[in-house]
Amino acid sequence: MTQRIVLASNNKGKLKEFNELLSTIGFSVHPQEEFNVSESPEPFHTFVENALTKARHAARQTGLPALADDSGVCVNALNGAPGVYSARYAGEPKLDAANSAKLIDDLSAFDDKSAYYYCVLVYVRHADDPQPIIADGRWDGEISPEARGQGGFGYDPYFLIPSLGKHVAELAPEEKNRLSHRGQALRALVEKLK
Repeated sequence: MTQRIVLASNNKGKLKEFNELLSTIGFSVHPQEEFNVSESPEPFHTFVENALTKARHAARQTGLPALADDSGVCVNALNGAPGVYSARYAGEPKLDAANSAKLIDDLSAFDDKSAYYYCVLVYVRHADDPQPIIADGRWDGEISPEARGQGGFGYDPYFLIPSLGKHVAELAPEEKNRLSHRGQALRALVEKLK
């Protein structure tokens, strides 16, 4: 029997990626909009607290197990910024182009362009689950001032993987999913859920 779970997001890319891996172990992932779940606040300064808050919120509103992620780009020269504020780095509304432009500008005074993508996934069986299942992943690279590639979203056009000589936005979706912070976290979560 397939276990339905709610994804504390409406991101179609994440939904597809999560369903591909989780369906292999008997889970069917559904976006929160399918259940009219309101957007959860993300008031914390850590990825894990925000992901846990979103998962509990979705589980409470649906009565289903829930999965949430919180992820972002962390730049070493900027003391980890934008971090948990990656989606809103340039303020509201959330615009990828504005966020990337602000990051490039903020980083222009520094020689160190090293950065990493970080993702935390949290799975709760119910809203008050005392033992949430948590997995994370990290993908190292550097921020390039020039955008390259048409794929991905967010900071992907500016995120260079030096070992590949490519920006994330230049990678095929399958390659990105195999290497990415979210892909790493998702595979770790699948192992824990087995």
